[in-house]
Amino acid sequence: MFNLVVLTGRLTADPELKTTQSGISVTSFSVAVNRPYRTGEEQQTDFINVVAWRKTAEFIAKYFKKGNMIGIEGSIQTRKYTDKNGNNRTAFEVVVNNAQFVESKRDSAASQGGEQPASFSNAGADDFSDLSDVSDDDLPF
Repeated sequence: MFNLVVLTGRLTADPELKTTQSGISVTSFSVAVNRPYRTGEEQQTDFINVVAWRKTAEFIAKYFKKGNMIGIEGSIQTRKYTDKNGNNRTAFEVVVNNAQFVESKRDSAASQGGEQPASFSNAGADDFSDLSDVSDDDLPF
């Protein structure tokens, strides 16, 4: 059996970092993910509950804010609980194994009106620089 979830969506709120009684970092948040509703029509938006633990939680809480696009790889987990009225409930959530930036700093800043921290770059999303003036003698191999 295989339990793998891959999502790309926008955070619906700033992730808030918390610490368990045993000192483990955790953050929970929701990701808005679009899916096609009918052929040729608007898309529906699903709001997926997500939880991240330890260093992944710290990374997400530090570098992602409401509205940022995030890429998530994880697994679905069910959690049973009793609500305040005594009813048994089941919650479904995605537990993050890996999180990554999926938009450039420029795109993220434009959608947020600010900038991501300079210490993290999304190298794969930036435009390629002009390498026309590099000769074979300049290459290290």
